[in-house]
Amino acid sequence: MAEDGDELPQPKLNVSGLIGLIVFYLIIFAAGILSHKVLKRKSRKQKQKEQVESNAEDMMLAGRDINYFVGIFTMTATWVGGGYINGTTESVIKNGLVWTQAPIGYSISLFLGGILFAEKMRTMSFVTMLDPLQIKYGKPLGALFYIPAFSGEILWSASILAALGTSLRVICGINDTASIIVSAAIAMTYTLFGGLYSVAFTDIIQLICIFVGLIFSIPWMTGHDAVTVPLQASNVSMFGPDQPYSKFYGKLEKNDVGVWIDYAIMLIFGGIPWQAYFQRVLSARSVSVAKTLSFCAAFGCFCAAIPSIVIGLITMNTDWPNTEYAQKLVKDDYKLAVPLTLLYLTPPAVAFIGLGAVSAAVMSSTDSSILGVSTMFTRNVFVNVFYQKASDRVTVWFLRATILVNTIIAMLIAIFVKTVYGLYLICSDLVFILLFPHLVLVVHFPHRTNKYGMVLGFSIALLLRVLSGEPVLKYNAIIKWAGYVEPSTDSYGEPVYGRQRFPFRNLIMALNFIITLSTTWVTQQLFKRYPHLLKYDFLDAQSMPVSPMTPVQPEIRQKETSS
Repeated sequence: MAEDGDELPQPKLNVSGLIGLIVFYLIIFAAGILSHKVLKRKSRKQKQKEQVESNAEDMMLAGRDINYFVGIFTMTATWVGGGYINGTTESVIKNGLVWTQAPIGYSISLFLGGILFAEKMRTMSFVTMLDPLQIKYGKPLGALFYIPAFSGEILWSASILAALGTSLRVICGINDTASIIVSAAIAMTYTLFGGLYSVAFTDIIQLICIFVGLIFSIPWMTGHDAVTVPLQASNVSMFGPDQPYSKFYGKLEKNDVGVWIDYAIMLIFGGIPWQAYFQRVLSARSVSVAKTLSFCAAFGCFCAAIPSIVIGLITMNTDWPNTEYAQKLVKDDYKLAVPLTLLYLTPPAVAFIGLGAVSAAVMSSTDSSILGVSTMFTRNVFVNVFYQKASDRVTVWFLRATILVNTIIAMLIAIFVKTVYGLYLICSDLVFILLFPHLVLVVHFPHRTNKYGMVLGFSIALLLRVLSGEPVLKYNAIIKWAGYVEPSTDSYGEPVYGRQRFPFRNLIMALNFIITLSTTWVTQQLFKRYPHLLKYDFLDAQSMPVSPMTPVQPEIRQKETSS
């Protein structure tokens, strides 16, 4: 993370590594620039042409012409980011396999997304995941959901850029700030030129680099003299005498079961409402492609975690004082396990191939996230709320400007904010608590929700989450759920903030559902039984469409496009 990276000494510049990195970035940059011509086929089927009637939508959704091959690669690469690779290894070392929930959680999330949302969303030819929310709740209220979506996507980009900065610092001796700026600038530039065409095409190259780079490096790591082979589940040299349980598998205490369940369910269902996912679903050539790429990406996401888990086990079985690192790993080093094993356990050429894998993972997620959040702001905020008569040309240039601004925001957060990953986790649970319930309702049960239910459910859920405390933001809970751990001080006299052990995130999310449903039912019954009360319908809820999941009429689409 960026906060710890600032405390590390700056390694000596590795010229050969820097040259290799420059070559890799040039390849990705060239591929991104040329991809628009490769993927945008003049012979595209008439069905695809009819579904994309503006250059802005074409840039956002690659002409809705993403096929099985490209779709599976780009969906998988989007989820397998630098934070996913480095974070999986760090979690294995720090807490054990039982607490490494992301690989399983995100894989199930992609699978469920294919079952629950892919067909309905693709059939309706939406452009973003916020479209059905704005159709159901109205454009201004629906735009409120952009806030948690924007926060999650931007902080996701910032966290993986910060992870890349520390990785390049370790292996190449490059300053964190320089590596973050260069990596983000390259991803931004080809995204500006080709939109989703460029992002999808470069994802193919990047995913191949991820799998080949990490898998290729593992045999070299296990062949190092300081690594114990066969790999053991616990390692005396690193952790001291063997414990009653394996450090590799980890331990789930009875008191922490609620925490484990809370995070597991949040990962599974909170991993669905992300524009980076829906952008690929909505760009698929057909419903069949949209569902298939979700299922295949779920399998690919799980497989991509295996090399990271193995690297974590190798790290635990390495006698680090007998390597060129010449010291034991401490807690702050765990996040650097992947670059450290590449640098000190493999030959230089292999290390740079592995570095290419880490860099590819970062850019494959950064470009997707930046494009997704920019697409939502352009369509759902700028066009739908503030400038509904924007021409297609204006929309395209505003999208490009938004990509530029959002990239700069992500870079600045990665460089200056010291709790990027922690903030990202907070935004992830806000997406789960605030956005997921309403996306489910408007897609599957639109007649059970209205504006009054949405406002009350959203507001109370947000209030409960704020009052439940957050150690990352350094404030204690006002609402103390069952099993709450009171604040204290550590051995150095530093404050340790209180934490919840009860699965409160899932409870608040469920309350959002319940409050929305019950409030909707009450208001619907009041307006139905007492029509004279309609004059007090200040949110104009009764005039809104019952369901946003109805086919868009061609004449309406044509009118929107021409405007």
